[in-house]
Amino acid sequence: MSDQFELVARVRARTGTSLVRRLRREGDVPAVLYGAGGENVSIAINHDVLFHSLEKEEFHSAIIIINTDGKKEQAILRDVQRHAHKIDILHADFQRIDNKKVLTMSLPIHFTGEENCVGVKSGGGLVSHLINEVEVSCLPKLLPESIDLDITNLELGESLHLSDIPLPDGVNLTALMHDDPQEHDYAVVTVAAPKVAPSEEEAEENDEPSSEE
Repeated sequence: MSDQFELVARVRARTGTSLVRRLRREGDVPAVLYGAGGENVSIAINHDVLFHSLEKEEFHSAIIIINTDGKKEQAILRDVQRHAHKIDILHADFQRIDNKKVLTMSLPIHFTGEENCVGVKSGGGLVSHLINEVEVSCLPKLLPESIDLDITNLELGESLHLSDIPLPDGVNLTALMHDDPQEHDYAVVTVAAPKVAPSEEEAEENDEPSSEE
């Protein structure tokens, strides 16, 4: 299970454009807490605390404790709105979780073994990450903070697909939960041969204009 974070929030009794602007001037971020059969609750969270939490990769896939006036609820981050030209966070959405119900979550892929990859060391190939995150489905208590994929033994010209990703028990890739999983078994990483620059003679030949009949 991913690490837990706790955010202290306060209920916003009133909403509206002017009140939201005032809230932001005071250093808070307007947010909403919803889901799991509960009411939608408008809350406010300290901007700097949320900003620094968002800098941590694991925060985006963590079970987060929302402490609202002493009432603690588990949630996951579903959406963040940022200012187009500034670093300011404008709004955040948090979805409550039910520990007995399966949830879906996008997790980052951590590629390991690149320095010792066979296709790179022996074949001179280049590693290309085709997919950097995957969506998983599992119970909240089983949610990992990331997915690890070892490419040490990947040879030149080979690829690893979604079905090659090792997963903890009870965790499934949503892409492979279709009726025809092979159709959605996309390549995740490949080791390709480096592009060879054309020789001087080939370059000169390519630059020569074609003769007209």
